[in-house]
Amino acid sequence: MRKLLRGSLFLSLAIWMFVACGASPTSASTAGARQLGNVGRWLTDASGRVVLMHGINMVYKLPPYYPAAAGFGASDAAFLQSIGFTVVRVGVIWKAVEREPGVYDNAYLNQIEATVRTLGQHGIVSILDFHQDQLNEQFGGEGFPDWAVQDDGLPNPKTAFPAGYTSNTALQRAYDNFWADKPGPDGIGLQEYYAAAWKHLAQHFAGNRFVLGYELFNEPFPGTDYPQCFEGSCPSSDAQLTKFYAKVAQAIRSVNSRTLIFYEPYVLFNYGVQDGVGPLPVRNAVFAWHNYCLSTSPCSSNTTDFQNAEQHIKSDGEADFLTEFGAGSYSDNELIVSLADQNMVSWSNWSYCTCGDPTGNANEGIVENPREPKTGSNLVMPDLDSIVEPYPHVVAGTPHSYEFTRQSKTFSLSYSTTEAAGMGTFPAGSITEIETPKHVYSSGYGAHVNGGAIVSTKNASILEIASCPGATHVTITVAPGNGASESCRPHDHVSGRG
Repeated sequence: MRKLLRGSLFLSLAIWMFVACGASPTSASTAGARQLGNVGRWLTDASGRVVLMHGINMVYKLPPYYPAAAGFGASDAAFLQSIGFTVVRVGVIWKAVEREPGVYDNAYLNQIEATVRTLGQHGIVSILDFHQDQLNEQFGGEGFPDWAVQDDGLPNPKTAFPAGYTSNTALQRAYDNFWADKPGPDGIGLQEYYAAAWKHLAQHFAGNRFVLGYELFNEPFPGTDYPQCFEGSCPSSDAQLTKFYAKVAQAIRSVNSRTLIFYEPYVLFNYGVQDGVGPLPVRNAVFAWHNYCLSTSPCSSNTTDFQNAEQHIKSDGEADFLTEFGAGSYSDNELIVSLADQNMVSWSNWSYCTCGDPTGNANEGIVENPREPKTGSNLVMPDLDSIVEPYPHVVAGTPHSYEFTRQSKTFSLSYSTTEAAGMGTFPAGSITEIETPKHVYSSGYGAHVNGGAIVSTKNASILEIASCPGATHVTITVAPGNGASESCRPHDHVSGRG
């Protein structure tokens, strides 16, 4: 069950000016990102361009529960930027936020904020994820404060993750009591404490331009109702989860009206089980889901999860985001990244490092030790090779398809210049940006464009394409080499958005 904006997003709200004299495009300051919204399934920037993201998880599950304690810092952010990643899902542990009921540790949140700022300075935004696995250390997991755990004194064998979910009756009772919103300290419901903690965090990060969104609860487990949920029908538990999410989302919206809110189905969704949760009763909601396998590869549920996610967002009119997959299975990584490309889904891989993960395994991570240079044996090359690829980060139009062939290192993108909202067409000169990491194109690349012009410098890490006058459809192919072709010249453009 283990388990993404780059300089290009920061440019996404800028106005690129193309003048008749053929001057190169210039951008507004890249000092910060602004909020994204969604148009149906697509995340979009303020000018209506579609935004897609690749990234990683960085969750430190040991005291003091913040990434810098594991050595994660500026060199790691720079490395992630160099491989084209634009988002990090940053773990926040409720136990560290609220060690005592109603008492919040702002020093801890300052540590999380420092990590968010460091990432932001390297063009990467953060999803703040209230992370838990098996609820609390007393069950062999992490997440909840001790005072928020009510297991009614049932026997607790402390079974190792993830077997505890199905074998530990004390753990299951603790989930049951939380979903039932049983009274906690001072007679206040456990969910009310949880929602208030999220409200406090949202106030703390109010206006932070580097926070992409808030993910409400990592991999919720339904408690004793799990056998019915696993069979695909547990309406009572689904209703409880939906009501809980509404409560937390509304608490956040009382202090923050725009930041994206990510919410997950029950953890059983990871393995091909359809969900019955949602939608959120607020704007700018994102269905966050995970993709893992209960059996050995190849795994049929990998494809099923994508189908189930698409069905969910079609029904609810929301965007979706694959916020976890991988956990050290390199063949699964390649398969899921390929499926994400086919389905045009943003993702964040699990994970940046093992970093003593008590509920993980020794094969997790693209970096062995964040404290060491990101070179040589400190890099897990099979993992990196399986997830780093070129992709369309910002599209001035509506994507039709994109794919990457690893053997030939060939990337292709097709999109129309029609706005995702269907309200019009992007004008000539509007910029589409493609991440072309040097990890893939170490000796450079060539680009061939129909319906557009190349306006970035040769072998730039972000390939910038401006649409030609009259273009309704643009196709781009990127491959190793030096060749290039385009349909028009930059100075042919009029002023455009993007």
